[in-house]
Amino acid sequence: MTATATDAPETSLRRGRLGVIGIVFFVIAAASPLVGMTGALPPAMALGNGTGVPGAYLAVGLVLLVFSVGYSAMSHRVTNAGAFYAYVGRGLGIGPGVGSAYVSLVAYVAIQLAIFGFFGATMKAQMEDKFSLSLSWWLWALIAWAVVLLLSLFSVDVGAKLLGVLMLFELASLALLSIAVFVRGGGKQGVDFGASFSPSNVLSGGFTGSAGIALAFAFASFIGFEATAIYGEEARDPKRSVPRATYLAVIVITVLFAATTLAVVSGLGTSTAVDQALKLSTVDEVPLANPAAVLYSVATDNVGSWLATLMSWLVLSSLFAGLLAFQNSAARYFFAMGRSGALPLVLERVNRAGAPIVASITTAVITGVVIVVFAVADLDPVVKLFFWMSGLAVVAIVLVEALVCLAVIAYFRRDSRDGRGNGADGLDDTADQDRSGGGVIRTVVAPVIALIGLLIGEYLLIARFGLLAGTVAEGKDPTKDLFALSTVGWVLVALPFAMFVVGLLIGLARRNAENADALRNFVS
Repeated sequence: MTATATDAPETSLRRGRLGVIGIVFFVIAAASPLVGMTGALPPAMALGNGTGVPGAYLAVGLVLLVFSVGYSAMSHRVTNAGAFYAYVGRGLGIGPGVGSAYVSLVAYVAIQLAIFGFFGATMKAQMEDKFSLSLSWWLWALIAWAVVLLLSLFSVDVGAKLLGVLMLFELASLALLSIAVFVRGGGKQGVDFGASFSPSNVLSGGFTGSAGIALAFAFASFIGFEATAIYGEEARDPKRSVPRATYLAVIVITVLFAATTLAVVSGLGTSTAVDQALKLSTVDEVPLANPAAVLYSVATDNVGSWLATLMSWLVLSSLFAGLLAFQNSAARYFFAMGRSGALPLVLERVNRAGAPIVASITTAVITGVVIVVFAVADLDPVVKLFFWMSGLAVVAIVLVEALVCLAVIAYFRRDSRDGRGNGADGLDDTADQDRSGGGVIRTVVAPVIALIGLLIGEYLLIARFGLLAGTVAEGKDPTKDLFALSTVGWVLVALPFAMFVVGLLIGLARRNAENADALRNFVS
């Protein structure tokens, strides 16, 4: 019996389900602002540039905002669930496009694994403290894993509504804390904008010193903002929704991070902020063992203990929201690669709700196996799973963002070979608007500036990877020695670059194979 068109499995995501706000919720959820303020801010302050840490977050946000200019210009030309994958492919060719897709997959799966580790450990501690319920971290992680998988199999707007509720509470708690500190005058020493935002304080210690440490932690805190274009196929009017969502997401995250970090620094006292952060986070004479205590202390002093308690629960909801956001991101990369033929075609299957069912299940299988392996090997969920995977993820994402900058420049400025705009991907771009239509600022100047900033960021991330991921070579001081990485650290750093080479070779090898048309489609 021959299958009819109606019997054939669907291979397109459900369109028109997400507006600007829905996309922004997914992106802010991926950035997990409350987690960043409890986990990354204290070490960035204590080990980095001290009171200049708000300026470090603002600087990174500005770099990513400039990056968004070219990124958004590209979104007018390409609407694809692979986003970065498609942008690099259209600008630099199929080989680099497939390579960047493999790197992106590594990033999104890694960051989801990192969050699973942090969620499991945090949930275990919270339930033991509040309800005397003692369960292993991996059991809590697997419970979250099952719920996230089920939600990812529903239409994407179901997840957006859930994330919306969680995000509103999370953003409200951070906004309340910041407003309370500023209304009270910023602690005993007031609010000192110069101490936090003057270039001399922000760059204190230099790029190879304390400023570099703070900037590295700040870059790590922004991971996930780039997910806006991933939902292009499911957005209402994607050529408008994606650029607007990108700008809005970056601006909201930047303002939130800068304001909250300034509030924390002011609440601790500008001249004593570093000492107070170390004192509050110390457990059993181990500094920064409990970094969340810093934010909770400021909340208690300026609002009340109830806000600190609320935040301790909202951290869990923030982590869960991040799990769902990255599950969707990774699944849509698997989906796009399956549809293009860069991975098995079965990954292109979607269910009746319009969700990428096989890709979602594939993502869940990978993360589930890793959680089980870490549990069986009795590896610490925070020191090992969280720090290893989050460090790996941010190195991978910044690498792909740099490739996107190159792709934007190449795509818009490439000289037409025959007057029709045929590019490195072999596609006829006659249907596109003029390549220079976006203007030289959007298509050349902004991407070049962003590329420089991202390359500096990548250098800082690798140079300070031992500090970020806890993979310090024996006998080295990660606050003073650059590239002080153990063997595990070097493997994690090298993995994104190795996966790019693997994907590049696969893309080049299959470019002229039987699936050549499908590979071309993925950059359209």
